[in-house]
Amino acid sequence: MHDGIHVVAGECTTTFDGSRVREHEQRGQVLVVVKPDNTVLVHDAEGYQPVAWLTRAETVTIDGTHLAATDGDQRLTVEIHDETASGRYPASAAGSPVGECPDCGAALVRVTDAVACTGCDERYGLPGDAEVIDDHCECGLPKMRVERGRAFEVCVDRECESMDDAVAEVFDREWDCPNCEGDLRILRRGGLLAGCEHYPECDTGFAFPAGVVVGECACGLPLFETAGGRRCLDATCEAWRDGTGGVPAES
Repeated sequence: MHDGIHVVAGECTTTFDGSRVREHEQRGQVLVVVKPDNTVLVHDAEGYQPVAWLTRAETVTIDGTHLAATDGDQRLTVEIHDETASGRYPASAAGSPVGECPDCGAALVRVTDAVACTGCDERYGLPGDAEVIDDHCECGLPKMRVERGRAFEVCVDRECESMDDAVAEVFDREWDCPNCEGDLRILRRGGLLAGCEHYPECDTGFAFPAGVVVGECACGLPLFETAGGRRCLDATCEAWRDGTGGVPAES
């Protein structure tokens, strides 16, 4: 279970130091929220923006009537004069429901970069362009749809079904290296790459775009249809930048 959210309500003096723009001392009835990532928010009765905050503090200590959060030379302190309520409450990621966790039965939700369980710590990272679909894997988890040369539908758990393996099965050695006689292999080096098999003798490598192959660039490499428009596998390709264009894929 996540560490939860710590909440303190009452009459407090809040002091922030470390930024000329935000340095201040304030007193009043406030609600103090400490999130699992050590973000501290102090809310009063006015508006939606906190009157004081420190995002992802390096350290947060709560000692009786005193809370202190520090991050570098920034320091947020809250002195609690009259506590109305306090407690620690469960918290999880919140997002669009996409199924049930096969491990604990709680809801799975889609957040910005992952599918997360609201009941346990399971989290499955997603590519930024991934679409979580209604179809489910045999393991019980939902599948995602991603475009890497063509559309693939694979389990959100890469340990169960590897997107890289699916892409490699279709496109490994599909294209020639433009700088030697080698083939382009599908590799992961931080991100998904099409890299020359003769590395390090030949260090040719291209980041694999999110999109589908729709033809061949004038340079001989594949042409991709992406969310930002058509582009060559080689993002620096002069032939494509010069408007030479490409040819459609064979039907």
